[in-house]
Amino acid sequence: MRTRFLSHLAWPLIAISFAFTNNALAERSGEQVVNTFCVACHISGVAGAPRIGNKADWQPRENKDLTELLASVTNGLNAMPAKGLCANCTEQELENAVRYMQEKASQ
Repeated sequence: MRTRFLSHLAWPLIAISFAFTNNALAERSGEQVVNTFCVACHISGVAGAPRIGNKADWQPRENKDLTELLASVTNGLNAMPAKGLCANCTEQELENAVRYMQEKASQ
């Protein structure tokens, strides 16, 4: 009887743990990453960071392909630290952030 009672308790706990795990693993959009981690420097252009939505700032980066831009973001560049201080960002989330900023610069 005790084993049966414990097994009935286990399923809800397992379901709750999966819910939290799936939530933690949900991919953040480019906008979410930028607004959480990148905006501090990229909104005002601190230390030469290309400003969000500023075509002139992003123009020198137009000829770089996504691989080059991601390498700069991942490894850091000049004053920008590696991953722009988003230590837990995945490569896809960083790519989302780069694409988001490129999109804003082209509007």
